[in-house]
Amino acid sequence: MAKEKIPAVVRERVQQCRRQMAKQKLPAYLITNRHDHYYLIGFSGEDSAVLVTKKAVHIISDGRFDTSIKKEAHWAQVSLRKGMLLDEIVSVAKSYRVRKVGVQSEYMAVADRDELRRKLKGVSLVDAPPIVGDMRLYKSRPELSRIGKAIKVAEDAYQAMLKTIRIGQSELELAGRLEYEMKRRGSSTPAFDSIVGVNANAALPHAFPGSRKVTKGCLILFDWGATVDFYRSDLTRTIFIGSIPPKLGRVYEIVLEAQQRAIKAIRPGARMCDVDAVARQYIADAGYEKEFNHGLGHGMGLDVHEAPSLSWRSSKKLEPGMVVTVEPGIYLPGAGGVRIEDDVLVTPTGYRVLSRLKKDLASAVVKV
Repeated sequence: MAKEKIPAVVRERVQQCRRQMAKQKLPAYLITNRHDHYYLIGFSGEDSAVLVTKKAVHIISDGRFDTSIKKEAHWAQVSLRKGMLLDEIVSVAKSYRVRKVGVQSEYMAVADRDELRRKLKGVSLVDAPPIVGDMRLYKSRPELSRIGKAIKVAEDAYQAMLKTIRIGQSELELAGRLEYEMKRRGSSTPAFDSIVGVNANAALPHAFPGSRKVTKGCLILFDWGATVDFYRSDLTRTIFIGSIPPKLGRVYEIVLEAQQRAIKAIRPGARMCDVDAVARQYIADAGYEKEFNHGLGHGMGLDVHEAPSLSWRSSKKLEPGMVVTVEPGIYLPGAGGVRIEDDVLVTPTGYRVLSRLKKDLASAVVKV
């Protein structure tokens, strides 16, 4: 693996990975998460694995990705399997004569891990900590640029879609139009299955778009994101068609104020649970404690949901370079739900909101 052939960012990340492996006393680290492959060495193929040792980076893939490997990671050792991936992993691991291999247990089926342990006789198979996942917590400038592009694509697509809303359209039509507009602007895929919920369906935080129709005075919740150069965005807006039902208008204002207060609480050193508590307490004081039934937010980047967890479950602290969503919501079964979500960067001195769509109550009214 000639050093001069390796891109500088890849060399730095591999070295950082190896330093963490040394701390964990891991002579080999088997990476089976596709997005970790891309982050660490720039390889984008699926159904593959990467074995990192003290001196080698070995890609285990198949002929479908031969050309991709030559373009993206030509400097790496490569094994293109003819049979099953697990069998080729066993063969490659044996060739390095290592006594211990760390695996990503969260990205490997129990049956596969058991079979790998059975076939690698004499090799200790251990669950590795999230080495690459921890590296991905902190976004570099190029990563922030890609996330920013994904946000802009999603925002521009959303604004274009709003102009096409008509009475009688279904949730599925709205989702399809939104995803079409994102693709027109360069999104390779939606960041996740787009959520569009009309009225009562919006009371389900992860509603599936269906046949419910747009009507005068209805509420519509949109949760969507774009993917640009593998990086993702994640936004939520709630709108009203023509007019605002008084109760839901008040709920909207509560959610918006809770979100703004939580965003202002973001800063290096702040505990995740404490930021969550800012929004959660405001919503509880307004009488809707039980109607906010999920965490405040999550990290995003190559995955739309990745570390850290901005919720009551985590006492970990925010640090500069992290990108998190802030998305409080109130859900009223049978009536509707309101959620407002933005993407926020933790800076050395506080925060920067990366998304720019309007969210005041007046801007939530759409005339059709």
